[in-house]
Amino acid sequence: MEDTIFWSRLQFGFTITYHYLFPQLTMGLAWIIVYFKWKHLRTGRELFGDAARFWARIFGINFAVGVVTGIPMEFQFGTNWADFTKFSGNLIGQTLAMEGMFAFFLESAMIGAMVWGEKRLGPRNHFLATIGVALGSWLSGYFILVTNAFMQHPTGYATTAGGALQLRSLTEFLLNPWALIMFLHNQCAALVTGSFVVAAVGALYALRGKHAEQASLFLKTGTLVGLIACVLVAFPTGDQQAKMVARHQPVSLAAMEGHFHGGTNVALNFIGQPNVAEERIDNRLYMPYALSFLAFGHLHAQVQGLDDFPKDEWPTNIELLYYAFHIMAGLGTLFILLMGIANFQRWRGKLETSRGLLWALMLAFPFPYIATTAGWMTAELGRQPWLIFHVLLTGQGVSEVVSGGNVLFTLIGFTGLYFVLGVLFLFLVAREIAHGPQSISANGKLEVSHD
Repeated sequence: MEDTIFWSRLQFGFTITYHYLFPQLTMGLAWIIVYFKWKHLRTGRELFGDAARFWARIFGINFAVGVVTGIPMEFQFGTNWADFTKFSGNLIGQTLAMEGMFAFFLESAMIGAMVWGEKRLGPRNHFLATIGVALGSWLSGYFILVTNAFMQHPTGYATTAGGALQLRSLTEFLLNPWALIMFLHNQCAALVTGSFVVAAVGALYALRGKHAEQASLFLKTGTLVGLIACVLVAFPTGDQQAKMVARHQPVSLAAMEGHFHGGTNVALNFIGQPNVAEERIDNRLYMPYALSFLAFGHLHAQVQGLDDFPKDEWPTNIELLYYAFHIMAGLGTLFILLMGIANFQRWRGKLETSRGLLWALMLAFPFPYIATTAGWMTAELGRQPWLIFHVLLTGQGVSEVVSGGNVLFTLIGFTGLYFVLGVLFLFLVAREIAHGPQSISANGKLEVSHD
């Protein structure tokens, strides 16, 4: 059974991490495309229309791969996690169904109109279709996050006579305070990913001396949106998320910070290596009083340590949780610094000519993906050993009739399949970037810009 739990967790972790590489970009790009469409509608300048069409094509490729990689996760609920589904399906099935019936269908219906329907719909209706895509993608994200928020902080449920969960209050379930804060934090992070990708493509064009107008537009838009989103990820959304963890999952906060012994005036660890056996942080660099202030709002607040909880309630991999949290927080700080410098250069009118900065912006685009992956690892590792916090243990949710060997076999298959999908995705996106933005000529055909 231990092997089955391990391989089931690894398979779901791998497939959902790979899958989320794509939705975060669609959610991040959606409103940037809306902005370009709005500017085109308002000004009539083809500069913005070309930008919207270019990013809509990349959005479409990204969306298609996201759909394909998302399907296996649904099946894992019924195969690898059948006991979890049997226990909580009456509840989490509500939001998963809503995501499919309302949000996904809205997004998938509108995306065809956005990518291929500009001539037939006309400017205003095409703009509305683009808004529909953005709303669908964010609404889809909300329903999924409500499901996860229930696992982190269960609300609105009751227990049946047979011991399973059932919905007690739809309002409490859908408006879970954890879900609201998580949604804002997650969507701002998606905007960070989208803005970094837009800025990176602009930097690439600027360095190669191609598509000068589009390069400038992508750089200015990506860095401005990026700075705003990076700040919002840290404060207030990240700050409120941390306070939520401190209130409802204090053992997770202690593990994230490597805080083994409770007390007041607690320091915030910047760097260090968690030594779980000896319950300390080795070689640490820290800021006095900072954790007390960040978690509870004043310098002398009491913060519980891991030794305040039974060891069987500690997160099961404290070292990985600690590093994931600090990678996320560290990268977020660097993002603010990079985008701050970029916007300073934009204000000076030197953004497009600062080659060192352009190289940094071009090479920085993978790091938001790393930061969001580390953030989700923090959330999921911090909840362990619970599948639903203080309601269902992870070991109680795994299927009893599926062997570890079967799970490993399908994991190997997913790894090969996702490698092929990844290569195909990179090829298609690279081809679009190589073609560059395209204008619509007088006869309605697309023409590649060669400026």
